[in-house]
Amino acid sequence: MRRRTGLAIAGVATLAWGEWLNWRWSRALVGSSGGASAAVVVLGYRNPQATANLINRWRVRAGIRSIAVDGAHGTCVIFSGGATSSGATEAHLMADYAKSVLEFDGTVLLEDQSVTTWENITNVIPLLEDVDYIKVVSQPAHALKARAYLRRQRPDLAERLVRADDYRPGEWMVVKPLSALYGLWTLRGLKADERKVSL
Repeated sequence: MRRRTGLAIAGVATLAWGEWLNWRWSRALVGSSGGASAAVVVLGYRNPQATANLINRWRVRAGIRSIAVDGAHGTCVIFSGGATSSGATEAHLMADYAKSVLEFDGTVLLEDQSVTTWENITNVIPLLEDVDYIKVVSQPAHALKARAYLRRQRPDLAERLVRADDYRPGEWMVVKPLSALYGLWTLRGLKADERKVSL
């Protein structure tokens, strides 16, 4: 009985830790910019099949719901991701899912050349120059890494970063501890000042 209680407490603590860390990452390196125009940048994930996989489908949904949060009329969604083993690009697969399955009829732009997170940011910068604020959508640790990269490449544009709706309490709760561990590993290369707000 005592062992079961201990395991239950450990399980709850692990879930709470994963939840808290993802919550914190979702709020790091963002401000409160506003304005009439916005860009929601949805980062692609490795996609070997000919349709959007589970991760990319979730990211598309999180990107679209990020528009609804503030209801900006001048919002465009930028799908970013290069070629997959199926021949299509992550950007095209995500855009196809958004339009054909979710029936999204808003403005869509594609960045279909990048194969790394650094390249995602480098290649979407020309599409961000004229917007008032920017949201980056992915799993919280990955989105934080992308925001840190934007801050390195274009600090002026990073000033326009605001929070996306890619974190919700209880969503993906069981896998959040694993994503938190993976996030700690992927964020290890951030500069010291970026690391302070990420851990």
